[in-house]
Amino acid sequence: MTEVLVVVDMQNGFITAETASIVPTVVDLVERWEHTGRDVVFTRFLNPPGSPYERLMHWTGFRSPPENELIAELADHAARSFAVVDKARYSAFTEEMDKLVRLRKWTEFVICGIATEMCVLKTAVDAFERGVRPQIVTDASQTYAGVAAHEAGLTLAARLIGSEQLTTVSSLLGSDHSSATV
Repeated sequence: MTEVLVVVDMQNGFITAETASIVPTVVDLVERWEHTGRDVVFTRFLNPPGSPYERLMHWTGFRSPPENELIAELADHAARSFAVVDKARYSAFTEEMDKLVRLRKWTEFVICGIATEMCVLKTAVDAFERGVRPQIVTDASQTYAGVAAHEAGLTLAARLIGSEQLTTVSSLLGSDHSSATV
């Protein structure tokens, strides 16, 4: 199978009043995707000492649990996923992810998670530049920076990867929750 669902940074520290509403949507998407037998990969953002986030932005969050752990609602899914990729950057494309893409011959990344205008967008653009078709699931992505930043991220995504690569859970899997067809 050449498609992979990439669940970006669904971590405790990123769940806020602005992002909490997507948790059930992401869980539903993951469960329905798993039902199809396709691969799922989770990413987890880590911010080690001396990172660009610390040096240039003076931000020292996401150094330790529980902040940097995946949310409880997805823990079992992550445990049985194809991989959990740790990253100290916006993009999911680490050396490990590049190896997984080659190994599994993924040609399409279906991307959801947090934050639309940052890690989701950068992952989509990096996939595009590697010749992997990115699709951003807009209703399963959000940002803690508010609606304007989410919309800005989607506007940039449409410009950078093409508006045809923006989708919704129902467009991707159909609206019937009893039969997931991708």
